[in-house]
Amino acid sequence: MLPLLLVLAQAGSLTPQARELHRRAFVFDAHVHVVNRQFYQGGSLGDRQTTGQVDLPRMRESGLDALFFSLFVPEDYYPQRHETRQTLRLLAEAHRQLDLNRDRIGLARNASDIVKLNRQGRIAAVLDLEGGFDMDGDLGVLRMLYQLGLRSFQLPAHNYANSFAESCCAAGPVKGLTEQGRAVIREANRLGMVINIAHASEAAMEQAIETSADPVLSTHDGLKYFNDIPRTMSEGTLRKLAAKGGLIGFHMGNEFHHRPLFEYRQKLAGKPFWEREEAQGVKSVAEIDRLVAPRFPMVGLRSPPAELLLSVEQWFRVVDKAIEWVGDDYVMLGTDFDGGPTLPKPMRDIRDLPWLTQAMLNKGYPEARIRKFLGGNLLRVFRQVTESGK
Repeated sequence: MLPLLLVLAQAGSLTPQARELHRRAFVFDAHVHVVNRQFYQGGSLGDRQTTGQVDLPRMRESGLDALFFSLFVPEDYYPQRHETRQTLRLLAEAHRQLDLNRDRIGLARNASDIVKLNRQGRIAAVLDLEGGFDMDGDLGVLRMLYQLGLRSFQLPAHNYANSFAESCCAAGPVKGLTEQGRAVIREANRLGMVINIAHASEAAMEQAIETSADPVLSTHDGLKYFNDIPRTMSEGTLRKLAAKGGLIGFHMGNEFHHRPLFEYRQKLAGKPFWEREEAQGVKSVAEIDRLVAPRFPMVGLRSPPAELLLSVEQWFRVVDKAIEWVGDDYVMLGTDFDGGPTLPKPMRDIRDLPWLTQAMLNKGYPEARIRKFLGGNLLRVFRQVTESGK
C-alpha cells in the first residue's frame, strides 16, 4: 500500500511535507529570463504579468531566494554589430527593474550579498549575460561589464559562432576555444566571474573546464543519454565538469529530455528549435527591436499533445541519472523559465518549483540531498568563484 503522502502527490496536489521542506530550503535558480519582456514591452517586473512564466509575485510564491537574472541578446543583433549596445541597454533595464522593486529584490555581486538580501526578506539577483558574442574576446569590455554588476556570462554566443568559443550549433574559428577564449577565462577567474559553458560545443566545454582555475557551470542543460542533440551534455563531459567542481543545471523543457516531444516540435517548425535565420537587410537597432519584440516572453509549445509531455517525476529522472554518474554535489536548478521551455506536467510556471521538491521526496531523497539540488550547491560554488581570494 502506498504511503498517504505519495498518494496525495500522485493525485495532483503537493504534500504538506514538500511544501514545508521547499519553504525552508534555500532555492537558487541558475538561469531565468527576466528582463527581455520588460525591455520590449515596458512595465514593471513587480507586477503580476498575464504572459510568460516569471514575475516577482510568482517568484515569491515559488519560494525562490536567488536567481541568475539572465539577459539574452538575440542573434538578430549580431550581423550589424549592435550586440554590445544591446547588452548595455539590457543591463540598464535590469538596473531599472531592480530599482523599481528594491523592496523585494536586490543586486548580488557575491555570495555574501545573497545572504544579506535574504535576511532582509529580498530575493537576490545575479546579473548574467546569455552569450559572449558581444565581447568579441575583448578583455576591456569584460572588465567594464563586471564594473556594471555582471557576475556571470555564457562563453559561447548562444547558438551562433563567435570569434573565440565554438557553439554547440555553429562552428567557430577553431575546434573548441581560441587562445583569446582562454584569455577570457583567465580574466574571468581573476575578476571573480562565473563562466557558463551552456550552448558550447563539447570541445569548447572540455577546454573551458581544463583552462579555468575555478569551477564552471552549465546552467541550463540536459543529457545526451536521454536526447542526443547538440544542446545536451555527454556523460564523459559531465564527469570532467564534476571532477573540477563544476555544476550542471537542468533545463525545464520537455524538448531537452524527451525525444518524442523534441521531434514533434521540430516537425512543427521544420527545423530544430535552436536554428534561426538571420534577419536580412535589417540595419537599425529600432528595426531589429521591432522584429524581435514579439518573441518575448519565450515559452514552449502552446498546446502540445498531453501524451508527449513528461510528468515532473519523469523529468526528474534526468537529474537522478546525473547524480548516479557524478554524485549530488554537482547538480543544480537551471530552469530557463521564459526562455522557451515546454514544462512538464503539472507545472504552469515558476510558481510550481515545489513540484521538484515533491519529485525528490517521492524518489526517497532525504532533506539534505534535496537542499543541495535546490540551491546549496550553487551558493557554494558562487561563493568560491566570487569571494575566495578575490
